[in-house]
Order: sequence, then C-alpha cells, then structure tokens
Amino acid sequence: MALRKAVWRIFSAAASLIVMAPPADAQSDAAATPGQLPAVTVNPPEARPRNRPKPPRRLQTARNPSAVQPSVPVPPQVSGGVTSGSASAGPAYMQPTAASAMTISGAEVNARPFSRPGEALEAVPGLIVTQHSGEGKANQYFLRGFNLDHGTDLAIKIDGMPVNMPTHGHGQGYADINFMIPELIQSVNVRKGPYFADVGDFGSAGSLTIDYINRLPKNILETTNGTFGYHRALAAGSTAVGAGTLLAAVEGVKYNGPWDVPDNIRKLNGVLRYSQGTATDGFALSAMAYSNGWNSTDQVAQRAIDQGVIGRFGSLDPTDGGVSSRFSLSSDWAQSSEYGQSKINAYAINSSLRLYNNFTYFLDDPVNGDQFSQMDRRTVYGLDASHAFDVRVGGIETQTRIGLQTRGDDIRVGLFKTLQRETLSTVREDSVREGNVGLWADTTARWTDWLRTTVGIREDYFAGRVLSDTPANSGSAQASMTSPKAGIVLGPWYKTEFYGNAGYGLHSNDIRGATITVDPIDKVTPQDRVPLLVRSKGAEIGVRTKAVEGLTSSLAVFVLDFDSELLFVGDAGTTEASRPSRRVGMEWTNQYQVLPWVRLDFDLAYTRARFTDLDPAGNFIPGAPAWVAAGGMTFGGERGWFGALRGRYFGPRPLIEDVSVRSQASLIFNARAGYRFDNDLRLQLDVLNLFNAKTNQIEYYYLSRLPGEPIGGVADRHVHPAEPLAVRLTLAGRF
Repeated sequence: MALRKAVWRIFSAAASLIVMAPPADAQSDAAATPGQLPAVTVNPPEARPRNRPKPPRRLQTARNPSAVQPSVPVPPQVSGGVTSGSASAGPAYMQPTAASAMTISGAEVNARPFSRPGEALEAVPGLIVTQHSGEGKANQYFLRGFNLDHGTDLAIKIDGMPVNMPTHGHGQGYADINFMIPELIQSVNVRKGPYFADVGDFGSAGSLTIDYINRLPKNILETTNGTFGYHRALAAGSTAVGAGTLLAAVEGVKYNGPWDVPDNIRKLNGVLRYSQGTATDGFALSAMAYSNGWNSTDQVAQRAIDQGVIGRFGSLDPTDGGVSSRFSLSSDWAQSSEYGQSKINAYAINSSLRLYNNFTYFLDDPVNGDQFSQMDRRTVYGLDASHAFDVRVGGIETQTRIGLQTRGDDIRVGLFKTLQRETLSTVREDSVREGNVGLWADTTARWTDWLRTTVGIREDYFAGRVLSDTPANSGSAQASMTSPKAGIVLGPWYKTEFYGNAGYGLHSNDIRGATITVDPIDKVTPQDRVPLLVRSKGAEIGVRTKAVEGLTSSLAVFVLDFDSELLFVGDAGTTEASRPSRRVGMEWTNQYQVLPWVRLDFDLAYTRARFTDLDPAGNFIPGAPAWVAAGGMTFGGERGWFGALRGRYFGPRPLIEDVSVRSQASLIFNARAGYRFDNDLRLQLDVLNLFNAKTNQIEYYYLSRLPGEPIGGVADRHVHPAEPLAVRLTLAGRF
C-alpha cells in the first residue's frame, strides 16, 4: 500500500509539468517509421562528462538498449550477429550469440497493427500471443512448440523488472504485460534457449527484454476510437529538468469487444522517468502505475454454441472477470572506466490480481456452479548487478562478465469457490515468502578474425516457506542448480556467420506444490510433492547471412529437453507439473529491405514436441503447436502515406495426448493505412482481422457440464473465438 501511494504521489507531482512543457530537444526530430508514432525514435546521447576517465573502446557499447540514443534516424530493423545487434553488454564483435538471437527496434514493433499490447510482441519470430479470457488478464504465449500458458518458460522483463510471477494464483510464471505502452518501447532483445548465463528462471524457451526510451523528440497526444466500443487516449512528453530529462506518459483505455457480455475494460496506465548521463555513465529513476478492471468471456464449450444455447460470442457465466493493479519503482545505474563497466538495476513492485472464472460450469457443484476466484497479492524486491571487463590473455582478446541477481516475493495467494463473484468457501489460502539468488559469469574470447567462443556458468538457489490454512500443507522448501553454457560463432565469410550453442537451464515450480501433503479440498487425500526446480537442457545450431543485398536471413535448428513439463489444467485454471518432454524444431527468419520505404518479412517455425516417457495415454503434448508462420509488408516514409499488411498462421495443436482431438488452424490478417502531414499530425486506420476469419484464438479439450447433462460431465472442445473484423481510427499530433 505504501508503494502504491508513493507512485501515485510522484505522478500527481509531475503530470502537469510534462504535458505542458516543451520537449527536451524540440529541434531534434528523428524520422518516423511506417505505422509508428514518430516519438518512438529518440535524440542523440549527451556527451560524456569530461571529468570521467574514458573507458576502453571495446566497452563503449550500450549497457542497456533502453538508454541507447541513436544519432541518426533508426528505421525498423531486426538486428543480431552479422547485422550488428547484441543482446548483452559489450561490442558486437565480442558477442557470443545464437542464430535465433536478435534485437528488434521499437520502430519495427510499432509499425505493425495489433489489437492488444501483448500482440505487439509478435514481432518476435515464432511467437504467438493470444488470449482465452478478458483483456485484463495475462496473454497466452506460444513459442518453440510450447503452450506457455500465461508465461511459464518465457522470461519477460520490462525496463529491467521481471514480469513473470512465481507461485502465482493463476499459474506459475504468470506474466501480465497489459501495463506495457508500446509507443515507449526502444528495443526488444530476443534470446531463445537455455544458452545465456545471465538468464535464469522461466527463460528456457526464450527471454524477452523490453526496454523503454528516456526521451521523446516531441510531446505527443493521441486518440484512437473504433468498433466494439474501443477508445484509447495517450499523452506523453519529456522535458529537461536540471542536468537530466523527465519523461511522462499516461494512457487510458475503454473497450467492450464483440462479446454478448461486454468486457467493459477500464484501464489506466502511466510511466514517469527521470534520467541523467549516458548509456554507459548515468542513471535513471522510474515509476509506473497500472490499474484495470474487466468482465470476461472465457473459453466456452463448443457444444453450447452448436446447440444454440449461446451464440459464438456468448458467455456461460456472465459474472466472470477480474481486477488487477501494478505499481513499481525502479532505478538503473551504470558507470564505465578503464576498469570496465558496472551496472546495477534495483526495483520494488506491488501487484494484485483477483480473477473470477468458470471453466467447467456445473461439473463439480451442480447447484451453485463451478465459478472460482483466484487471488494474488504480492510485493517483489529485486537487484540485478553486473560488471564486465576486458583482458588480453596470450594475445587473445577476451571479455568477462560477472553478475548477481536476487529477488524476493512476499505473497498472499488464495483459491475460493464463488457464485456470481460472492465467496462461498475457501479452497486454500496461503502466505508465501519465496526468494532466489543467481550468480553467473561468462567469458567470450576472440581467437581469430573468424572464431569467437563463450563459456559460462550459472548457479541458482531458491528457498521459501508456505504458511497454509491447511497446516499439513505448510512447510519450507529449498533447492539449487548449476547450469553450464557454451557457444561458438564462426565467420563472417561473405557476410555470413555460423553459430553453435548448448546449455542447461531450469524452471521453478509453484512452491506450494513442493510443500503439499494433502488435498486442500478434503484435507485428507494424500498428494505427491513436486520438485522446486526442474532441469532443462538444449542445443542449437544455425546460420545468419546478409550475402544478398538488403536481405537478412537466419536459420536455426534446436533441441530442448525438460525433466518435467508444465501443463494447463482447465478445471483449475492453473498449471501442474507433468511428464518429461523433448522438442526438436527449426526457425527460418527473413527481412528484406526492397526499397528505402518498402520492407518485407517472413518467418516460419516448426517444432516436433513429444513426451519422452512411456504412457498409454499417448506422447503428444497438449497445446503444442507444430507450425507457426508470419509475414507482411510495411511501407512509408517520414511524411506522406504509410501502411502495413500482415498475416499470421497458427497451426493446429493436439488437444489430448493421443492426438485424437486437434485444434483448428487459424490465419488472420491485419492491415494499416495512414498519412503523416507536414504539421506533425498523423491519421491512421487499422483494420483487424481484415478478412473476418471465423476462427479461434485458443482451444482446449476437457470435461465440463451444462445444466441437464450427465453428472459426470461431457468431454468437449472449449474455444475462445477470434474477434471479428474491427476498425480503429487514430489521430495523433506532436508538439
């Protein structure tokens, strides 16, 4: 509560100053990119203070992409490897990376039309971001043959703060990014697989580091209005304050959607940041505040639609929905000298979520129904510190990085049976304190002009205690795990590099599962415990080339093993530890700059996902997509017409282990057209689901019971339909 009050006070003290003040540098106006707010590009960095020793040239690369202030307009781009991008500190030529690693600019993210903030991340090749409930809930993520539910095994950071929540009320690794403001994105750093020493929990399938800008070239006011009651307003600006820059942004959203029971989303979101210095010698202090409330039409039984009980956009429990909030304070500090580069990120987060869901209707309780409520309230404190330094050993240039990451969660989490959002009984309620410490180091060596290698190691320690309303389920748990990593880069030859990576990783399980002994419902039935930490291991080989002028193409082939899969449980709305698994797949990514104002891209991913133990139920992993593809075109310049056309294919998935039931495939197109006027006004029209595809965002298969059906329920598909064709008109101005 104290953190929330502090954040609101900071916003109220600075809001009027920012909105009305002139920008920090009104004369600098970086080029806009097709479909993107011009404000996403930023001004050149300030000069390094003269009284500081200048660091070695090799360490002048940005400590954090959010602080990089390019000196020239930045077009949409995806970079990595031979295309000069890097996912971590240090010079590009020293970076041990992977064929699938890349940095995506904020310009590229915002050039794409999308219906919700999470969909902006579909700029990441092979990533599907969808929804099975109301828009205030965390998205559903799919990557590398994983149904990642709401975030398990996809580590997401925004502005240095982790988004994934362990031991969460709605699922392990819950990652709600509805507080993200896409127009503030400076870059998205993408890394996939457990090959990187500075990535720990939840990062085995991939990790996304989303960094915000420090300064806007001009203040912006924007309003968007569209079908199904969509309204969004954004105000953002920056101004010089003392020796630094103060940036503020406020966003408000209202939306009903096509649902028979309107979503009635009421979102308010804000960012306030003060920064000084440069990327390598400076600091930033940030405050964020987010609040949301909504109704939700969860996935519904297909038979209810087929029988005419409800329409395609109908609800079987109109009281489902939720409320959530997030308040945070964070700081970033960096310093470079002849001894190397140090950086420290510290943060405090206060978040809360209350969900009401009914996935099975009248299966468990034929009288009151099966609606349940999940509550999660927590305060998170964390620190991420690292130091990088260069050493020449026997004539070999090396860069070594060492780091410490620590995090503590103080959690109140509960599960309750409800009727129309009124509590009937408590299934379980727990007080949890959980923490972890990660120590990591890696060394990159450039052996020749065409060979560089990296070796790294990570040690993670997790511990916590559960105080449960069922004493038998109280207890403590702790575990540690060591994870070695390695990588090699060969080339470039003819603008082509070859990559090899391998490493061990982990994911944590809900600590309540590590201390449980009896069923929390009947307090008697014995329950098996799960390990607190689960091992993952993977490898990848690949190639990236720019041999064809204007074309950047990469191909990666990977394998990823888990000692225990995390699966979604439909009747509980959460995840549980399951069987060991293996995924083997490939990703092919292409970007082609046809003309300075026309860009094409195409991504294709295939994964074979299977359980690796023997079980009569079958070895297919429910929800694991085999094929994912996306492609499109963006066009336009600094002034005049601009636009985009994009298509996304989400292949069929097995819904049960013997693959006797499969989901539909979906193919959805979005389009954008707009005009930038000389007076800094922008008019933009987005058309979502351009061809009005009648498909589903998500599908599950499990037992549920409608009134009058057999007491044991009926196994059926449960679907959340894709929203029909929608249009949104944006008017934006800069001043």
